[in-house]
Amino acid sequence: MEWSEKNEGSTPGGRGGEGGGGGGGVVYCSENAKRAKLNSTLAALLDDPILSDVPKKPSLSDVDTLISLELGSAMRISVLKLDSTSFDVVVMNSATVKDLKLCIKKKVTEMEQSQMGHRHISWKHVWANYGLLYQNEKLLNESAVLQDFGIRNNSQVQFIPFITARLNKKHTKRKKHRFFHGLNKLS
Repeated sequence: MEWSEKNEGSTPGGRGGEGGGGGGGVVYCSENAKRAKLNSTLAALLDDPILSDVPKKPSLSDVDTLISLELGSAMRISVLKLDSTSFDVVVMNSATVKDLKLCIKKKVTEMEQSQMGHRHISWKHVWANYGLLYQNEKLLNESAVLQDFGIRNNSQVQFIPFITARLNKKHTKRKKHRFFHGLNKLS
């Protein structure tokens, strides 16, 4: 074992020092105890109403974004849904429309998981049929920076139903086949 080989020669007789020789099990139990205490302390902190905007199982990027919000280098955006309810997402000040969509996807998935368990949402379908609107301007260009639209901290964007127009305005081959096949039946 690599652990015991490294620690046996650390002090004369293979004992003493930090976690040397036969104390490997004690160090392991100590680490588990520290981890359990850290998790319980973290859970107690997350139950505090002041930290209500921190997710229950935060990732490092979630914490980093919230710290950036406090420092002023990120912004909170409210997203108004079709049923007139809203939720907040936090994005960096330099975020693009694509970054906002990813944050919305993450937040909605997190909310769905906590309320209904595992549920799959086809985001390709969502973004094909719905879009985001800010002050009567559709956020269509995914590489555009949010601040270019005038979106700032505490701004509100809304989901709207729309169908993006096809660039070539042509039916796919399959749709043509179905269309003309239907005409043949009418004759």
